Amino acid sequence: MPAILIKSATIVNEGKQFIADVFVKDGLIEQIGVGLNRHADQTINADGKFLLPGMIDDQVHFREPGLTHKADIFSESRAAVAGGITSFMEMPNTVPNTLTQELLQDKYDIASRYSLANYSFFMGASNDNIAEVLKTDPENVCGLKIFMGSSTGDMLVDNEKTLESIFSQTPMLIATHCEDEATIRHNLDLYQARYGDQITIDMHPMIRSAEACYKSSSFAINLAKRHNSRLHILHISTAIETELFDNSIPLTEKRITAEACIHHLWFSNQDYAKKGNLIKWNPAVKTASDRDEILNAVLNGRIDIIATDHAPHTLKEKTQPYLMAPSGGPLVQHALPALFELYHQGKISLEQIVEKTAHNPAICFQIDKRGYIREGYWADLVLVDLNSPWEVRTDNIFYKCGWSPFEGQTFQARITHTIISGHLAWENGHLKDDIPGKRLKFKR
Repeated sequence: MPAILIKSATIVNEGKQFIADVFVKDGLIEQIGVGLNRHADQTINADGKFLLPGMIDDQVHFREPGLTHKADIFSESRAAVAGGITSFMEMPNTVPNTLTQELLQDKYDIASRYSLANYSFFMGASNDNIAEVLKTDPENVCGLKIFMGSSTGDMLVDNEKTLESIFSQTPMLIATHCEDEATIRHNLDLYQARYGDQITIDMHPMIRSAEACYKSSSFAINLAKRHNSRLHILHISTAIETELFDNSIPLTEKRITAEACIHHLWFSNQDYAKKGNLIKWNPAVKTASDRDEILNAVLNGRIDIIATDHAPHTLKEKTQPYLMAPSGGPLVQHALPALFELYHQGKISLEQIVEKTAHNPAICFQIDKRGYIREGYWADLVLVDLNSPWEVRTDNIFYKCGWSPFEGQTFQARITHTIISGHLAWENGHLKDDIPGKRLKFKR
């Protein structure tokens, strides 16, 4: 692998900014210093640009196997790299659902050949696969995913005995989608009784309500506390849920952590009139007050990680009537640019962006030698020009589905280079997808 010397970058790492050079050899950061004079196959002049550890996205849906008309590991990992995401953790609600060790290994085999980014895959839980769950190797698999809310196939886990068994026996991190299904069904029945099949997207956050989210999240937290489980609650979407989490102890000591997603930090219910089903997600995008309080919780440490929940569907699927349109949207290519836009708006610092997208995912998931710019760590690096405006357009979108909820948005910051495990995979608008990423390892 070619050696790379990055010169005069403004490094953002571990709460500090400083100007230095970084020398990368054999996939690793070999040296950080000022005025480095090392022989390199490629030298990158980073004067005036910011060098960050690459984003580690702990929640994506890349749709392979079974749903590859929407996306696949090759296409979406390329989009992720173009957006400065160097590692991802992918969810098990593919077709078939990832509920056995053999099906889990199948996904790793695909990624080893086709993923441009580094990768890991969650093992899935159902109401009756606890024996398979307990076979999962915590050093090689990021975690266990439980859908305690709407899902596809056999992945809705709503049996309390099963949940007790999983939380009491599973030693690894449990990641949960928390929405109370009974509450949602009740709300949907009420709206269908009143509106029939004329329910519209603006009703989505009332059907998939704050109450449904809070009830399920608080239930999961009580389970985790009772069994001292390692719980990570995904995509917090309400202000009231943020009160469930603790910011009084160091992240390394937390047994219960939380994630916020880009769409819940950016959009609100006021955007449904313009965006429609393109911003239909589960959990739903809710009020501006919810959005603002989620950001506050990110800043004050109640929420630990920022991720995407990248979940592409085709435009044909998304433009169906509300009741038929699937939930989810593509985000990996535009997540970091959106966060840098919040930085330009004075809402979050660069140091906090790095903490929530790189450092904290590495801590929460105990990822080995990633998430920081440190000597001896894997070179997962992103170089950013904070003042190079560009517009999201159909012709510069890398998602297989071909659309973005950010289409028409002008971002001030541009990802100029992305390095994956020492491989320069994205340079000034061009992908170099000849070398796959590496499987993430975990120090557990």
